[in-house]
Amino acid sequence: MKKNFLNPLLLTTLLAIGGYTGFAQGKLNVLKIQSAKDLHAYFQYTGNDVMLIAGHRGGMVKGFPENSIATFENTLKHTPAFFEIDPRLTKDSVIVLMHDATLDRTTTGKGKLSDYTYEELKKFRLKDAEGNVTDFPIPKLSEVIEWARGKTVLNLDHKDVPLPMTAALIKKHKADAFVMLTVHSAAEMQYYLSQNKNHTFSAFVRNRKEYDDYEKAGVPFNQMIAYIGPHVKPENRELYELLHKKGTMCMISAASSYDKLKTPEERRAAYLAIAKDGASILESDLPIEAAEAVKEYVQKSSAKQKFFGKE
Repeated sequence: MKKNFLNPLLLTTLLAIGGYTGFAQGKLNVLKIQSAKDLHAYFQYTGNDVMLIAGHRGGMVKGFPENSIATFENTLKHTPAFFEIDPRLTKDSVIVLMHDATLDRTTTGKGKLSDYTYEELKKFRLKDAEGNVTDFPIPKLSEVIEWARGKTVLNLDHKDVPLPMTAALIKKHKADAFVMLTVHSAAEMQYYLSQNKNHTFSAFVRNRKEYDDYEKAGVPFNQMIAYIGPHVKPENRELYELLHKKGTMCMISAASSYDKLKTPEERRAAYLAIAKDGASILESDLPIEAAEAVKEYVQKSSAKQKFFGKE
């Protein structure tokens, strides 16, 4: 995909008009998305799009635990982003955010999350990526949804929450304009669409077979982004061609791959390689660092600029 690079004069112009700028701390960088139609347009591939940043579990910065509102806000102070988060069920069927099935790695608690009621979980505190205990509690998904309204987009991964329960919660909060759903198959997407035809998805499309499965199912490619894997590789070319023709953005996640490189220089080179490869979305455990690395890929004439603002 051809990329346009920002010259200094253009960057100054964008700063003046309040477009996608990033890295101006203080106010939050927010996404001005008002409807499901807006969300579909935000994620539509046009060939002249802003390189989008997805914070995997919100991001991992010292003092800020994954899957927490504090971390989401910290990321948005630096760059526009949407967030992949992990809903799980407590013993009394409250949906909270937690990547692991157990509490040990990310909280001061021990054992399975599903063995605790929500009230029992309140006594625990979240840890950051280095294991430091913070003052932040385990959040409920409903709280995070209300926080995100008017600020950003949430991408709900599929852990142990039944699909009907997830669909019902989005309906209850009237959140289909800013809450999207990770799906691992066309069948999962079809179920959600049967509940709400306006849903937006992050779909696993990592190879030609998975692409063919979605196409045969007749699902709307203009209501999804495609997660194509964690690596830049020659096999991506076919997926880019097929999905871009459908108007579908492709996402590469560096969380399990390039985020683990030892130096900032190595990581920056990897993030740039993702952008140059043709991906429209870069997901990372280090969204602030990733956004800084690819900021030259802000498209100078993209209609997507209208979706970026400050709060």
